[in-house]
This record gives sequence, structure tokens and C-alpha cells, in this order.
Amino acid sequence: MALAMSSPAAASSTMLACQSCGATLAFPAGMRTVVCPYCASPSVVERPPTPGRPNPSFVVAFVIARERALRLVQQWLTRSRGLFTHSGLRNATVEDVRGVYVPAYLYGSVAHSSYVANIGENYTETETYETSDGKGGTTTATRTVTRTEWHTLSGQHSTYARDVLVTAARGLANAELEAIEPYDLRALCRYAPMIVSGWPVEEPSLDPTQCLEMARGEVMARLRTEIHRFMPGDTSTGLNFTTSFDSESLELMLVPVWVLALRYDPQKPPLRIVINGQTGNVHGRAPLSVPKILVAIGLGVALIVGLYLVARYT
Repeated sequence: MALAMSSPAAASSTMLACQSCGATLAFPAGMRTVVCPYCASPSVVERPPTPGRPNPSFVVAFVIARERALRLVQQWLTRSRGLFTHSGLRNATVEDVRGVYVPAYLYGSVAHSSYVANIGENYTETETYETSDGKGGTTTATRTVTRTEWHTLSGQHSTYARDVLVTAARGLANAELEAIEPYDLRALCRYAPMIVSGWPVEEPSLDPTQCLEMARGEVMARLRTEIHRFMPGDTSTGLNFTTSFDSESLELMLVPVWVLALRYDPQKPPLRIVINGQTGNVHGRAPLSVPKILVAIGLGVALIVGLYLVARYT
């Protein structure tokens, strides 16, 4: 297996680690105290760089300005303030949206799969059946029914796996990155310090081997859908396949993300909202109010019991 990765290089910025969420960030020299963009923690401490961390090969630059990011978050909050959301969300104000370049690995390969599945071929036939005529007699009628003939099919399937992006940072979970994808990789450019100058840059904190396995997992999920579509016949079931990867590449890159850590309740962790800094895709999970949900359930149960009692004693 040929695995292409960026070569390690000496870090040119100050390494800081958030004591609250553990995100490893690179800031311009001289900065020692910042607000973490992931958890709104006001203090970070210096941590020496870990040997072997590669330099980025590529970067996607910010397109969305801070003012637009603020508007997008406000629109998301407006849509998310529902009947069962936490009441603190109604009073939450959007002020501290911060931009950060997040490390991610761009993966590509050739995937060779061997599969076996059950293939269904539909056919129609006419059947005769009897129905009651409502007068005690029966009548005979015919109808056309669709049936399926099944047979086993095995074969090979090869495809290119392109533009698979997985997080390289503990600060941003892969599910969150997936939620704000895709990035338009046609705008991808070679990394240069001037592109990220003035922005916080998070250093990769996940092992490349771990990221490689995440990328392969995403490819396998895509392959299941792709091979299903590749199947002949009218329907298929019981698909099983094994896959080997060839000509793999794994390149470290930086992607732009706007992050808001919104404190809506002093007793709860902040709500985190992330925005694709290139396209404006927004992701967050509005906190629900457990008391509101329990009250709604209680009212629903009381209503059902009330209707039952009314029906029984009237």
C-alpha cells in the first residue's frame, strides 16, 4: 500500500492547549491568553508541540465574513427556538463568533470490492379469487399480481474514492465536520502562512492512522450505497462485500470554520454552533427542556385518561 502523507516540519507558532476541552491550537507568537472557540473557556496553557505532526499541504480560505456568520447563527437560533427548546435559548445573544482553521485529512484511493447479494427480478401473473356478492353468494374475479424471483449474484466492483474529508482535531468531532460539509475543493490551494495569518489555527491532535481508519469507514459507507445502485434487477437484499484499498493518499489540510460557544444556562455546557467558513452551512443541536417535555407528556396522558373516563361513564 502506498500511503502519501505530508512531511513533519517545525512549528512556527505558539502551541496552546485548552484546559477545558483539550483542543490544541496554534496562535501567533506572544499570545498566551485567549478564549477557546470551541468551549468559550477564557484560559489556555502552553503545551510543547508533539514531534511528528505534519505541516498542512493544502488550505481552503475563509469566504464567509464575521458579520455574515453572525447573521447565519441568528437565523439558526430563530428557527431553533421551538416549544420544547430550553428557555435560556430565547434570551441568548449572539456576539462572540470566532473563526478558526481546523486541520483535516483529505483522503483518496482506489477501492476494489468483492460482493455477493440476492437479486430480485419482478414478474406479473394473473390469479383467480372469489369474493362475496353481499347476498350469500360468491363471484369469481381475476387480478394481476407482482411476484419476485430471487437468485444469488456475486461479482467485483472497483471505483475511485475521492474528496473524503475527516477531522484531524479533537476540538471538532468528525460528525460536526460532516454536518457542515461539503467544502468546494475546487478552491483548494497550497498552504502558505500568509493565507492563515491573523487566524487561530488548530494543530492536528489525532493520529494519522486513526484518521486513515475514519476515512476508510466513510468510503465503506459510500460503497454500500454505490454497490446497491450498481446491482441489476428490480431489487436486491443481503448485500455483503469486502474491500481492499490501493493507491491511498492522506494529505493534511486546513478548513475554515466559524464557531460559537453559546452559554444559555450557567449550569450546563455551552451550546456549540459551527459554520462552514466557505459555504455558510450551519450545524448545531438546540438544547431541549426536560421539564417542558415531561409537562407535555403528563398533559397528554391526562387527556387520554380523561377521554377514556368520559367514554366509559357516559
